Amino acid sequence: MATNDFHSVKAVLADSFSADWPQTNEHIPTPDAFCALNAAYPAAGPWRFSLNRLIATATEAVTDVTVTDGVTTARAITFFTVRDKKIQKITEYWPELTQPPFDRTQWTQPLTPETP
Repeated sequence: MATNDFHSVKAVLADSFSADWPQTNEHIPTPDAFCALNAAYPAAGPWRFSLNRLIATATEAVTDVTVTDGVTTARAITFFTVRDKKIQKITEYWPELTQPPFDRTQWTQPLTPETP
């Protein structure tokens, strides 16, 4: 993904690969559709990826990745199912930043400093 050659990602996807994006109620049924969707996604520049966390076993993995094109920054939490060294299934969540639902500042601190 970091090369931004999204069609090359197909090399690590199983023929039966599919992906789900539950937040937008989308199912991506094939490796070709997944690669084409990522290649067509509008961007202000090349996408850069920062791996925040990776948890993995021989058959499953979870990543927490920050993605930016220099203008837009997003975070993706991705669950992978792996078989025969190929990704079979991805379920991916793209959470959006939001404010706490009520004033909880007496019990919490910001994760990151506020930008002036």
